Amino acid sequence: MSSEFKQAIKRAKNIVVFTGAGISTESGIPDFRSPGGLWTKMSPINFVDFLKSPEMRREAWRRKFEIDKTIVAAEPNKGHMAIAKLVDMGKVSHVITQNIDNLHQNSGVPTEKVIELHGNGTYAKCLDCGRHHELDEVRALYEASDGPPVCVSCGGIVKSATISFGQSMPEREMRRAEEATLACDLFIAIGSSLQVYPAAGFPIIAKRNGATLAILNREPTELDEIADIVIHAEIGPTLAPIAMLN
Repeated sequence: MSSEFKQAIKRAKNIVVFTGAGISTESGIPDFRSPGGLWTKMSPINFVDFLKSPEMRREAWRRKFEIDKTIVAAEPNKGHMAIAKLVDMGKVSHVITQNIDNLHQNSGVPTEKVIELHGNGTYAKCLDCGRHHELDEVRALYEASDGPPVCVSCGGIVKSATISFGQSMPEREMRRAEEATLACDLFIAIGSSLQVYPAAGFPIIAKRNGATLAILNREPTELDEIADIVIHAEIGPTLAPIAMLN
């Protein structure tokens, strides 16, 4: 199956890669949704509750800084680097990701080619004036007060630049992802259970539009039955040799 996968990549003129948490677990970042993950131990904070309650905002930031002890130490793995090489070779036009860890950018994929459906957890934004806040700045505000950090420009609500439960998906990124998906001839879903919609709808859109659909995931997914190529294996070791196309 790996040889078939490699041949599909060689033949393709425009590949879109779609990644989920599974690619980043190989960098030591936990998958929050999996059994034993963080969200099985504590309920995620809904966006509405975050907006309404200063206590919930402070708790959200407490959790964020605790989780970041793992995330900030993570580095791109073989899977990330293989995708970056395929981008550099001109094979992959866009990387659509559900991940918020910035590891695709850190691996060398140009920012403009990464479409982040769930935002980015490496910085924060003011929900009122839109000011960009570095996390070190937010941590200082958090530690200096008993309440949640507020924007230094307008006093508004500061939130990690991620999409929370109950928060609308980013319209621009969803539109970009759909346009990229409709333009590709090979769509590769990597490290995603393909259960979280609307993001998981993009492989279906690609398949219905005539693209070859490949799925690489350690466990079976709900879309395996419609895929042209399915590989259940470790991501980095599978992608690394396949990316060596020349």
